[in-house]
Amino acid sequence: MGRYLINGGKKISGTLKINGSKNSVLPILAASILNSGQSVIHNCPDIYDTHTALKILKHVGCKVKFENHTAIIDSSTINSYEVDPDLVKEMRSSIIFLGSILSVMKRVSISYPGGCELGKRPIDFHLAALKKLGAQIIEDGDKIICSAENLKGCKIKLKFPSVGATQNIILASVFARGSTKIINAAREPEIIDLQNFLKKMGADINGAGTSQIVINGVEKLSNVEHKVIPDRIVAATFLISAAITKGQIEIENVITNHLPLINFLQTGCYIKLSKNKIYLKAKEFIRPIKNLQTMPYPYFPTDLQAQFVSLLSLASGRSIVKENVFESRNKHIPELIKMGAKIKILPDNTTFIIDGVKRLNGAYLISKDLRGGAALILAALAAYGKTIIQDENHILRGYEKIEEKLKSLGADIKYEQ
Repeated sequence: MGRYLINGGKKISGTLKINGSKNSVLPILAASILNSGQSVIHNCPDIYDTHTALKILKHVGCKVKFENHTAIIDSSTINSYEVDPDLVKEMRSSIIFLGSILSVMKRVSISYPGGCELGKRPIDFHLAALKKLGAQIIEDGDKIICSAENLKGCKIKLKFPSVGATQNIILASVFARGSTKIINAAREPEIIDLQNFLKKMGADINGAGTSQIVINGVEKLSNVEHKVIPDRIVAATFLISAAITKGQIEIENVITNHLPLINFLQTGCYIKLSKNKIYLKAKEFIRPIKNLQTMPYPYFPTDLQAQFVSLLSLASGRSIVKENVFESRNKHIPELIKMGAKIKILPDNTTFIIDGVKRLNGAYLISKDLRGGAALILAALAAYGKTIIQDENHILRGYEKIEEKLKSLGADIKYEQ
C-alpha cells in the first residue's frame, strides 16, 4: 500500500509520450502461449498488471524476460494448466488465460478473477461460449476447470459486446476445427491489436473492429514480433489533467481516433491534431455535459467515466453522467464529495447529477479502484491545498509512474510506499 501526496493549484503544461496499452498487452501476453515458441512484444507498459500477467506465464512454465518495455516469452516450455489463484485474485483480466491455455494444454484450471470491485462482472459469456465450442466445464467452489481434446468452430452470438469474452473466444478458436463466427463482438481497438498479433503468428482471423469476427482454425503458429498500441485511457487521463488545471498539454505516441475527443470539445477545450499527436489547451471555464453515457466502443468508455466526473465537478453548470457498463462504478464519488464536489448518486446507483463548484479542497482520500484512483489524482491537481490519496496499489495496476510524469508537467506530486 502506498499513498500520493499532492499540493494542488499547479497548471499542467508540457509534452508527454504515451506508453503501451494495458488493455491490449494483457490479452496479447495470454496469446503468446499459443505459438509454443518465441514472442517478442514491444511497448509493454511497466505496470503491475503487466507483471502479474508475466508471473502467470512463468507459473505455467513459460520462460519470460522483461526489459525496457519489451517482453520476450518462450512458451515452448509450458508444462502446467493450473493458474495460480493468488495471481488471479490480483487481476480480473487473468480470466483471459482461460482460452489460450485451453487451446494448448487441452485443459485449464483457474479461479474466479479478482481486480477492481466494480459490481457484478460475471464470466457467464466466457463459459457459455467455451461450452458451445465443445469444452466441458466444472465449477468447483471458486475454481473453474475446463477441458476439451478438440474444440470445434461454431457461431457464437454475444448478448453484450463483452471485450473479455470476445478475446477469450478468439484465443480458444485459433486451433478449433472449422470456422468460428462471433456475432455482436466487441469492437475496441484492443481487439484489433490482438487480431494483428495473432495474424503475425499465422492465425486466420478477420473482422476485428467490426461486430462480426471470423476465425478459421489452423494447425500451428509461428514466432512473432509485435508492438503494442498506445494506451487511449492513459492518454485521455493526461488530457484531463491539463483540462482540469486550466493548462495545456501535447501528448505524443497516440492514435487520435481511439480517443473520445468530442467529449473534450463539449467541455470547451481547444484541440489540435497532428500525426500521432494531440494538443489540448483548456479554456477559462469548463462547460458542463448534459448527457454523458458510457457505452461500448466506439462510444464513451466506462474506463474514463470517473476521470470525467472529476472534470465535470468543476464545470460551470449541471452535468448528468450515466454509467451503463458497471453498476458499482461510483466509489470515487463519495471521495470527491469530501473535496467539496456537489454530486448526487440517484437510486439506480448508475446516474450521477453533478452541479459544478468553483473550487475543490484538499482532503484525505482512499482510492478504491484503478480508474477511480486516477480520478482522485486529477481532482487533487486542481484542488486548493494538500490532498493525500491512500491507494492499495490500484493506480499502479494501470498507470506507469504517473507521479513522475505529472511532475514533469508541473504538478506538485510525490508517491510514498
